[in-house]
Amino acid sequence: MIRIGRPRRFTRNFVIPIDLAGRQLLVKYNRNLDEAQQEQLGHRLLRARYRVPTLHASVRVPGGYLMTYERLAGGRNHGLLVDLLSANHVGNELSHYLDSLTDAYRETILATAVLTDPVRVVRKLYWDRAASGGRLDTYYAETGPSLTVADIEIPFGGLGEWALTINGQQDKLDWQTTLKDLRVHFENTGPVWAALTQGDPTDVNLAVPLAWFDYDTAGMNCVLGEFANFLTYVTILGGWLVPTYNPAAFADHPSAIEHRPDNTPAITAQAVDAVRRSVHITYERHLSAPRRAAAAAYWHQLVKPIAAKLWPGQDLASLLRPYVAMRLIAVYNLGDLTPNDRLLVTIRLIEALSPSFDPTVYFHIEEAPCLPH
Repeated sequence: MIRIGRPRRFTRNFVIPIDLAGRQLLVKYNRNLDEAQQEQLGHRLLRARYRVPTLHASVRVPGGYLMTYERLAGGRNHGLLVDLLSANHVGNELSHYLDSLTDAYRETILATAVLTDPVRVVRKLYWDRAASGGRLDTYYAETGPSLTVADIEIPFGGLGEWALTINGQQDKLDWQTTLKDLRVHFENTGPVWAALTQGDPTDVNLAVPLAWFDYDTAGMNCVLGEFANFLTYVTILGGWLVPTYNPAAFADHPSAIEHRPDNTPAITAQAVDAVRRSVHITYERHLSAPRRAAAAAYWHQLVKPIAAKLWPGQDLASLLRPYVAMRLIAVYNLGDLTPNDRLLVTIRLIEALSPSFDPTVYFHIEEAPCLPH
């Protein structure tokens, strides 16, 4: 009558598959009361416009909430977008899926988009992390990390004094100014375009066939933050950093781990001139064909048409820049990464902050193959 599967841990939460009298259920234990309540609200908001599993029950228990959901079909390397992105090629299934995904988002974002006071948007992933006491403070307020280049340690606080040449492009990174600018940006009280979305569109929060999981950031989300989240996750976090630092999330999807080398950038040369305070680095960006295809479809079928409606004639690169920067430094603490990964993420940060930042280059969109239909 009852069969209990193996528990899985995702960050602070646990999920347990249960078969009860022929019904396939997923029990989620959320240990954060505020997030659990927000998840219930987010689920209610989404279900009118997005396909979400039925929430059968929510029970307050010591230390959190137990929520019982309908369990959608899935299995080993099957049932999530990450599985399509971990394939060896771009197939018809991925092509049709991306069409459905971008169609659903485009319709709902255009139908629900409104200029909104920032205090009324979902603030968890950007505003709260940039605010006093948020992740920027928690991660970097006391002792900033150091950059290791050619066995030389350069404190982040002193990077502004160094000339940085990356793949032939000269740039600088004033770390303290960067943190200040991000805080100021997210203290701005001017209205932002917001729309009803799930808010954290990672490849493990999107089911195949199309459905949405994980609702504690669901609601009226900043559209620019939504775009930056998906594009940064697909091209940087999802294929490289998350499998590296949270491999438990892929216990049922080991292909994501196996394909990590396809998505991991590599330093090919590095040199430091301590007297002239100059750094020269060359590196190669790697991204699998399915992930490039996902970024390209999302950009051309969703970002560009929405931007034409909401920000006609404006520089989309400048609009996206602070959100991309937050995804790079406010998800993982750079100080917790290996020296090599820290260097590579810092390089991506420098590129995002550069005046020459071009999202189509940055997110590999110019390299995307044609999608089969």
